[in-house]
Amino acid sequence: MENWSLVSLCVLLGLTARWTVSLNSYSGSSKPPMFGDYEAQRHWQEITYNLPVHQWYFNTTDNDLNYWGLDYPPLTAFHSFLCAHVAQLIDPEWVELHKSRGYESPAHKLFMRATVFIADIVIYIPAVVLYCLYLSDGSVRKKVSTMLGILLYPGLILIDHGHFQYNGVSLGLALWGVLGLGLGKDLLGSVAFTLALNYKQMELYHALPFFCYLLGKCAKQGLTHKGLILLVKISVTVVVSFAVCWLPFLSDPQQSLQVVRRLFPVARGLYEDKVANTWCSMNVLIKIRNQLSTDAQIYLSLISTLLAILPSSIKLFLNPTFWQFKLALVNSSLAFFLFSFQVHEKSILLAALPVCLLMNEIPLVSIWFLIASTFSMLPLLLKDGLLLPYAVTSVAFLFVSMYLLSALDRTTVDNLRARPYVRLFGTCFPRINIPLITKLKFALFLLAMAGLSFMSAALDPPAKLPDLFPVLVSLCAYFQFLGCMIYFNVIQLMEPSGKDDQKKVK
Repeated sequence: MENWSLVSLCVLLGLTARWTVSLNSYSGSSKPPMFGDYEAQRHWQEITYNLPVHQWYFNTTDNDLNYWGLDYPPLTAFHSFLCAHVAQLIDPEWVELHKSRGYESPAHKLFMRATVFIADIVIYIPAVVLYCLYLSDGSVRKKVSTMLGILLYPGLILIDHGHFQYNGVSLGLALWGVLGLGLGKDLLGSVAFTLALNYKQMELYHALPFFCYLLGKCAKQGLTHKGLILLVKISVTVVVSFAVCWLPFLSDPQQSLQVVRRLFPVARGLYEDKVANTWCSMNVLIKIRNQLSTDAQIYLSLISTLLAILPSSIKLFLNPTFWQFKLALVNSSLAFFLFSFQVHEKSILLAALPVCLLMNEIPLVSIWFLIASTFSMLPLLLKDGLLLPYAVTSVAFLFVSMYLLSALDRTTVDNLRARPYVRLFGTCFPRINIPLITKLKFALFLLAMAGLSFMSAALDPPAKLPDLFPVLVSLCAYFQFLGCMIYFNVIQLMEPSGKDDQKKVK
């Protein structure tokens, strides 16, 4: 009874943080003609409610794709369709074709905020609770502390309930997939992740670890008997799940091709805005977009991403344990974020989810990464008028998670999983103090992020360098992300089998 009281308290605190942030401004508020992501989601409700399915992804007189055309997979469209029917029952003006563009009112804002809130209650939060209770180790206090840390992660709260998106749906479905695999329910896990991929195509960041884990598990059981049967079951499950999601678009090949074109646009170029990835950071010194054609940029990003992701994926296939799976999720999503084509700043949330799952085992580095991921979106949050929620949620998350998870106390070589680093550098630097170095780097980067946050909000940039602060923010975040990717790859590739790897494939 006491345990469930603590769980209920954690959930209540997570919901309170979400609703408090939702009282603030949102993307594109009172900013015609395009407004922002809030209007994009509202417009998709308008389109899906008023137009037949075969027109949802096509440019027509009633569906101008240049004005927030649908560019997410079918499940997002179906979700918009569902929300639109509820909106129409409350006030038909909210989804009236053409005339509702840019619609803003307190009642409509309440409705839109409630749709995100309910989605978290139904999909994301239950997955977090079950993961912490059944797939994290330690005492009840430790599990509940991890749960509260994940539920208070500011990046997701600020983007979904401040900026306005439904990342909790795709991330929640992906987490249900992780739950399924962790509990040995591979078919249910496969269905859940297929749904996540059909809600947002960016879930491809997590796709290779799911594939390699399941394929490696089948190979361990033998691809001539039990493993083959499991592989066939998983394959059929995934194909049927995809077919159900895409059913309205399968009757005409042109429909399916148009949806795919909308999901993977290449005309936008290598990156947009100031993103804390490799290409945007290199642009400070080398103007890659001006020197390479679009095709060359695509090939460059593809090859770089594959090279970054392959070592982790091969190790997971050869050693398909749940610990390796979680590390591979982090390494895969970071490789995609740092090297792939057309990355948005909000895509760091795809790396943040698997890092959240490591808060129990590696608290200091996980908390550090989650703070940095929120900081990396600072220019976007300032643009949306979310400075105060950013500051409050970030500071609250930092202190609550550091205290509850005893992050500064759990910084021994073993707690940091730093044995591979000792083996690498111990010969040349026998007295190297890795825990102390980690703490000092953490403190320095915290000061740097706090300083850049203050300067971005309070100071005007030089007239000749109008993008100075966004560039500095992206560079500061980039070096932290790159360091984390190296760190987690070293752990996955070099850490010997231990207690976390004892859950072998059944």
